[in-house]
Amino acid sequence: MRVNKKYSCLPAEEKGIHIINIRAIEDIGYDQHESTLLNSLSKNPDADCKYGLYFRDGKRKVDYILVYHYKKSSAGKTLTRRVHHNDSSARSAKQDQPLPGRGVQLEMGEGEPHVDYHEDDKRFRREEYEGNLVEAGLELERDEDTKIHGVGFVKIHAPWNVLCREAEFLKLKMPTKKMYQINQTHGLLKKINSVIQKITEPIQPKVAEHKPQTVKRLSYPFSREKQHLFDLSDRDSFFDSKTRSTIVYEILKRTTCTKAKYSMGITSLLANGVYSAAYPLHDGDYEGENIEPNDRKLLCEEWASYGVFYKYQPIDLVRKYFGEKIGLYFAWLGVYTQMLIPASIVGIIVFLYGCATVDENIPSMEMCDQRNNITMCPLCDRTCSYWKMSSACATARASHLFDNPATVFFSVFMALWAATFMEHWKRKQMRLNYRWDLTGFEEEEDHPRAEYEAKVLEKSLRKEHKHKETDKEKLTWKDRFPAYLTNFVGIIFMVGLTFAIVFGVIIYRISTAAALAISSTPSGRSSVRVTVTATAVIINLVVIIILDEVYSCIARWLTQIEVPKTDKNFEERLIFKAFLLKFVNAYTPIFYVAFFKGRFVGRPGDYVYIFHSFRMEECAPGGCLMELCIQLSIIMLGKQLIQNNLFEIGIPKMKKFIRYMKLKRRRSLDHEEHMKKKQRYEVDYNLEPFAGLTPEYMEMIIQFGFVTLFVASFPLAPLFALLNNIIEIRLDAKKFVTELRRPVAVRAKDIGIWYNILRGIGKLAVIINAFVISFTSDFIPRLVYLYMYSENGTMHGFVNHTLSSFNVSDFQAGTAPNDPMDLGYEVQICRYKDYREPPWSENKYDISKDFWAVLAARLAFVIVFQNLVMFMSDFVDWIIPDIPKDISQQIHKEKVLMVEVFMREEQGKLQMLETWKDKDKKKGENCNNHSPRLSRSHSGSLSSCHSYPLDV
Repeated sequence: MRVNKKYSCLPAEEKGIHIINIRAIEDIGYDQHESTLLNSLSKNPDADCKYGLYFRDGKRKVDYILVYHYKKSSAGKTLTRRVHHNDSSARSAKQDQPLPGRGVQLEMGEGEPHVDYHEDDKRFRREEYEGNLVEAGLELERDEDTKIHGVGFVKIHAPWNVLCREAEFLKLKMPTKKMYQINQTHGLLKKINSVIQKITEPIQPKVAEHKPQTVKRLSYPFSREKQHLFDLSDRDSFFDSKTRSTIVYEILKRTTCTKAKYSMGITSLLANGVYSAAYPLHDGDYEGENIEPNDRKLLCEEWASYGVFYKYQPIDLVRKYFGEKIGLYFAWLGVYTQMLIPASIVGIIVFLYGCATVDENIPSMEMCDQRNNITMCPLCDRTCSYWKMSSACATARASHLFDNPATVFFSVFMALWAATFMEHWKRKQMRLNYRWDLTGFEEEEDHPRAEYEAKVLEKSLRKEHKHKETDKEKLTWKDRFPAYLTNFVGIIFMVGLTFAIVFGVIIYRISTAAALAISSTPSGRSSVRVTVTATAVIINLVVIIILDEVYSCIARWLTQIEVPKTDKNFEERLIFKAFLLKFVNAYTPIFYVAFFKGRFVGRPGDYVYIFHSFRMEECAPGGCLMELCIQLSIIMLGKQLIQNNLFEIGIPKMKKFIRYMKLKRRRSLDHEEHMKKKQRYEVDYNLEPFAGLTPEYMEMIIQFGFVTLFVASFPLAPLFALLNNIIEIRLDAKKFVTELRRPVAVRAKDIGIWYNILRGIGKLAVIINAFVISFTSDFIPRLVYLYMYSENGTMHGFVNHTLSSFNVSDFQAGTAPNDPMDLGYEVQICRYKDYREPPWSENKYDISKDFWAVLAARLAFVIVFQNLVMFMSDFVDWIIPDIPKDISQQIHKEKVLMVEVFMREEQGKLQMLETWKDKDKKKGENCNNHSPRLSRSHSGSLSSCHSYPLDV
């Protein structure tokens, strides 16, 4: 009886490269029971390869995985792939040089259906592509005997010579043997740092990478000619798993299969379903018993756990496992969250100041004083009646919590805070660049995207069909003009849709207010404003959440039809479109309340109507700032709670549950597959694919807008953002470690276009807060009254000063209240909030001079506030250096040390050369001392003396 082994390494022509030749056979006389017995007695091969982390030989590490779907036999039984381990098969493989997979011969039984054309085409492309990967130096191993029905895996390993070659191509900085001392602080600074380290020790993560370093290895771009400079004592760990997967991914991107209709790289193969997935493996399990220590388990314990929410993030370990780009995102999120702490403290102080002074606020006391007996004009036509100003007492008192002199200070503080945050992040970014050996790193132009190459090929074929000679084609603006036009029209339509929805909510507010005013119950009439505001904000929130998801898909589609050349161009254009649409979607309702509500109402007897029936809504007597605060708080908290947290937790859990149920149904069909333990690549295949950092950044940028743009109306915004981010960091960490496939590590030295967006929001925040303070709040009218109109230098009489009078006999026909005696007495004069001439004036109801005085003061405040705060922000930007002094010294020190290393090496070469010259000279002298006859008879020896090779 012959024992079959599943895997066999067959030598190729290139030394050190093995091709896995896999065959599915039907052996005559194959005894299932004897094979099972032998397999049970032999050592478990899955344990040798650490359940998928290594090849079957247990030595070569799996650096990358390609996944594909294949069709099984009609009986539904797994076709186990086996290879004969004999000399004849090895000889034939060496002679024929089959591609991995081309040696796969499915010996089908009679009556079994043939594979259809599409499956055959996919198999052909896989064979060619994998053959090209082998020619590039990679080693492959195929596995179709898995627990997942109809799914095959190609394991990829990069040998040492390939890693060295690609590291040199990519100019990867690797640690050399040279180590140097990092400059330490001295004197008082050293004592302060030691005290801070002792205080913060309980909140430091327990990982080796996070401990302060006193020495650092000198790094230099890897070169095969200068391998002696690098510490190669342990070749297995010299290139970590993140670097190995990055190198393999670069090879996958540039390797193509050309025998199909057009050249296809890995992205095209994935898009066309030739492969269903491609990903690097996680380092191992993160939970369970008897698990070997690995970086993933350490990250799960010290980072991706809600129990360590109070600790710093192990950013260096995150970078080591996920790469620089993801490491920079979490570093930025950590810096942003830390900077929210002082902003939250100041915001709480401002809010408490409002609470403490609410009983001393004279305008709100006057509004609440029922003795003033101020009768206000109706809020709507016919159905609404006259009302007492004292009924809006609660709203006026609540407005003071956010509309007080401290609010102006807080707006200035937050503008300076935003500038300080940006500068602090730049300095932190430079420290990380130094620690991660990214100084001097420049991003090279990426490979063209598959869609771009396909479009270029299509253009070339069209020109060839017209018999035109073509050079190397590329897409011009003329080729993209239809896409640009579609983008422009699409974005305008989406922005118009957002405005239309906001307008619809305005109509809802007006009609609902009129409907509730007819209510027979006094409580219903008294709570009209609160009910309308709350329900309208909830409607806005639901619409914003729905449109956010819709706009994400639309922005991606609009970017795809543009066909950007590289992935970086694609990402930047996608970010711009998504941010523009989501910014308009999130902030349009807030902009309406802040700057448009109550501005175009008209006056009693001459109101502005929508569709000739709906009257424009007014602000409350205390102003629109309180309503702006309610709108901002509900939308901000709702988005954070529902969209950012529940969606991020719920949707991945739901998808995971659906996949689990599908796999459970498949396992019930095949009990043998169910009994096997899953390989690492099978477990990772069931995880969610990584979709990029754009959604993560986007939600934080929108939150940053809530914190800075309208902070004058909601001082508690930084506090709620801080509480959300504490959860968000651990939620994202848990998602990356446990829910997602391991992303390919990407080198990056900054956060890219997001930094420019943050700076833009910071500048815009200064302007918006200036307008909110001057036009939305009553801060400027109070100052004008206090210094121009107050008789005794106090705020007494301010409310009466801001109200104009209206004679009820001047109502237009059909607009007067149906029940004029609702208050129990006949009303002759009612009041409304505006600066207009009284009815007994010659120019009755015209705008008064007080209005122009207040408007001039408001515009002056905007100009002064904007220029002053921007000057202060630029001053902060200028006074704080972008590069910390100690880091700049260390970078200079590295350059000096590197020059010393090369000078020492050059001196060594020169000494060696001199030594060889001396030896050659001595040998030449020995040859000259010979006799002439001997010299003539041994002319060959003489010439050999003088031609001694000098090879340094």
